[in-house]
Amino acid sequence: MKNVIPVLLCLLFPIYASAQQIEIEQFNIGGSFDQPVDLQNAGDDRLFVVEKAGIIKILNSDGSINATPFLDINSIVINPTGVNDERGLLGLAFHPDYTNNGYFYVYYIDNGGDTQVSRFSVNAGNPDTADPGSEFPIIDFIQPFSNHNGGSLAFGPDGYLYIASGDGGSAGDPGDRAQNTQLLLGKLLRIDVDNPGGGNNYGIPGDNPFAGSPTEAEEIWAYGLRNPWKFSFDSTTDDLWIGDVGQGDVEEINKQPSTTAGLNYGWRCYEGSAPYNTTGCPPPGNLTFPEAEYSSSSGSGNCSVTGGYVYRGSLWPALQGLYFAADVCSGKLFTVDPAGTLVDLGGYGGSWVSFGVDNNDELFVVDISGNIYRIVDASIAGVNDNQAGGFHMVPNPASETISVQIENASIQSVQVMNISGRMIISEDQIGNTRFELNVSHLQQGLYLVSLFTEDGRQLVQKLVIR
Repeated sequence: MKNVIPVLLCLLFPIYASAQQIEIEQFNIGGSFDQPVDLQNAGDDRLFVVEKAGIIKILNSDGSINATPFLDINSIVINPTGVNDERGLLGLAFHPDYTNNGYFYVYYIDNGGDTQVSRFSVNAGNPDTADPGSEFPIIDFIQPFSNHNGGSLAFGPDGYLYIASGDGGSAGDPGDRAQNTQLLLGKLLRIDVDNPGGGNNYGIPGDNPFAGSPTEAEEIWAYGLRNPWKFSFDSTTDDLWIGDVGQGDVEEINKQPSTTAGLNYGWRCYEGSAPYNTTGCPPPGNLTFPEAEYSSSSGSGNCSVTGGYVYRGSLWPALQGLYFAADVCSGKLFTVDPAGTLVDLGGYGGSWVSFGVDNNDELFVVDISGNIYRIVDASIAGVNDNQAGGFHMVPNPASETISVQIENASIQSVQVMNISGRMIISEDQIGNTRFELNVSHLQQGLYLVSLFTEDGRQLVQKLVIR
């Protein structure tokens, strides 16, 4: 990343965007994190927050933070000197079969200043802690400078581990490393951690673009990247999205089908779609240009893109299919729709360095100042205030009890969530068309009531408690 300018958070929540009805709400309570840079889930309701200093902590579904870290490898991770230091523990990915094998993978900069990707194991007797002595090295490579380390990890829909490496740093990629397919820098790598071979602790997938080459780096999946700061796979379409930090004028967002190998994203020949240093470069027709981009030139307030996720949760139907990204310096959030149209949602007051999703694909954004926020559609689009598919709820507003009713069906269960998505009430195995729900213990405010019918429907309405 470029230099990060800390931004003071507003003290009141939620924070509203001026252009669209999007809110962010603080999710962690009773404490904060020390320079968090990544957020992942392991298939359950816990969130795992990566701190640059080499510590991973568990954020529970009620917003509390476990006192004991999940993993502490501070002693083998280089000590980042401040918020502008891009080194440290940068990425986390859980094995697709984590439930059975307990394996997870981390990307860190070691005490020598170089990249190390390693596997660790959860403690057999305690799922909330891992064994710091279980490190199994997977792949490492030299970093010539302290910046542009990449750091994201993710398992693709094909089960392979993808690694974002960065171009090795300095300015303008002086070694032209991103275009050099003999090097691992400036690339998106793709390896098989389940079937090692060739004397390595990993294997090369047979459909990697340079698999079997005696001269090119067989680990490469895509190249021509400057500093891919966060990438993700769309959980519905499997498309791969990459946020790639620009040199000084253009921040780019790249998109490709997960099955498309060997794409060249053009750095250092191009910064986004603008020519940068085209000496010795391939023709533009051989390059893949951004799906979307925005300015980070002087006066824009922007400086460094943070790639996010395509929203695939169920709480906010109007956000379905939108890709979310952010800028570290301006605090802006952006969306990109399926047609590639980028929308600037405005500033939200944080230094956004990562996004994450929970096990229900609900979306979170990470502020390096120490807090985790949930992204909320303030308009709650698609939720009818009065009736929805025969779903009646009276009185509304309410203070004591409500009557939940459905026409021509039986109610299987009813759930009440607050606006940040935390479960407040859950009633199951109802089996009637009408159900009386006690809401007297709820604080004043806005809630979402989800009704699940026995014929498989989910209906949602807003509930106001007064």
